[in-house]
Amino acid sequence: MKFSDNFEKLSRKTITPALFTIHTICCCISFVIVLQVYGYLHLFTWSSSRISEAALLSVPIAALAIAMIFASFSFGYLLSFYLYTVTLGYLWLTPFSQLDYDHRFPVISAIASTATFLAPMLFLKWPIKIKPAGSTRSLRWLVAAIIAATLAIIATGFLYNFKLIWLSEIYQFRDELKFPILLQYTMGIALGALLPFAFACCVEMRAHMLAATVLLLCVAFYPVTLTKTALFAPVWLCFLLLVSTYLEARIAVVASLLGPIAVGLVLAALCREGLISESLFLNYFGTINFRMIAFPSVAIDVYNDFFSRHETTHFCQISLMKYLMACSYDEQPALIIARNYPVGNMNASLLATEGIASVGSALAPASAFLAGLILSVGNLTSEGLPPRFVILSSGIVTQAFLNVPLSIMMVTNGAALLFLLWYVMPRQPFAVASETGLKARV
Repeated sequence: MKFSDNFEKLSRKTITPALFTIHTICCCISFVIVLQVYGYLHLFTWSSSRISEAALLSVPIAALAIAMIFASFSFGYLLSFYLYTVTLGYLWLTPFSQLDYDHRFPVISAIASTATFLAPMLFLKWPIKIKPAGSTRSLRWLVAAIIAATLAIIATGFLYNFKLIWLSEIYQFRDELKFPILLQYTMGIALGALLPFAFACCVEMRAHMLAATVLLLCVAFYPVTLTKTALFAPVWLCFLLLVSTYLEARIAVVASLLGPIAVGLVLAALCREGLISESLFLNYFGTINFRMIAFPSVAIDVYNDFFSRHETTHFCQISLMKYLMACSYDEQPALIIARNYPVGNMNASLLATEGIASVGSALAPASAFLAGLILSVGNLTSEGLPPRFVILSSGIVTQAFLNVPLSIMMVTNGAALLFLLWYVMPRQPFAVASETGLKARV
């Protein structure tokens, strides 16, 4: 216990602040390369003379990182760090934006939205005690039920679509996919919540073969859904397993984004020196540094531009709202944006969708605070669970958090169900395993 306390103090005082600094610097360098490589989108113009302005705009959001340096690990800590990275990207890219709207107030709104989101996610303590209803034996049955249900979902999906094609070809066929609504929801929930949860359970129970089976089930969704998530989910979950096993929880959170970003920067340097092909560099950098990291930041800029001249959605992207009020839009914001900008279907995080698109920049901080309150339920239901288990079981949900609205994340991607599963998880067996592992390392 003394070793653990000393390491926690060292991490809080030196390691975590240093990693946050390195992460911020690496993100900014990555955004510069994005500006240079993806200028053909005509959304940004690269100019080295604007770097000082971009750095100055990034100072306020970097200051918010202090709150995370001194906060304890939780599910909210994980999401807060990811949202911090998204907002950092927006602020850094703003001076290079070609979009013709007044950026001053939206920049302030983005900073305020991040701050109001972080407040409940990092510091709210719900006055409720968790009383898990499950046992170790029931957990094994639950994992078996998840695997059986997933097999049934995949088999049903095969009846509607089965195509073994390369990644480069998926966009030729994906718009043709038509599944029943219920099947769409169950596939999203299985891939986003059920399988990562089952994988985390297998890891903690040391059921290695069963864990490998769960990862194969993730891949089995690819020929049905033609989504990159299905194909890369096993790689991502294994990476999270690596960092969460060997690193302190908060350091693991930072490494979960810093590591992939740093690899992209290394490949950029190697490509510039002619040591690797440009296609290899672009395949990785385009998927990770641009699509996963920078694109959610670009979405905030695009949504600000569009909704600065058009009426907001008033949350009409949520299907239920269309039955309760008159809506100005029949389509999802992503489809509306696709018709007006050269970015394709731009699904975006809660900052852009529940914030800018739904209520505008002025009320976006209030919307972010409400979202923080809703998602802080995840802190409550995961309380007492091992950090590694929380990181693994929410591994796909946190990726969705960067790119999809809150409503889709909670329902279609299964975050609400994941919170329920956390609630029923037995704590005692994991607590004993964690303590035993700590003694062995000491």
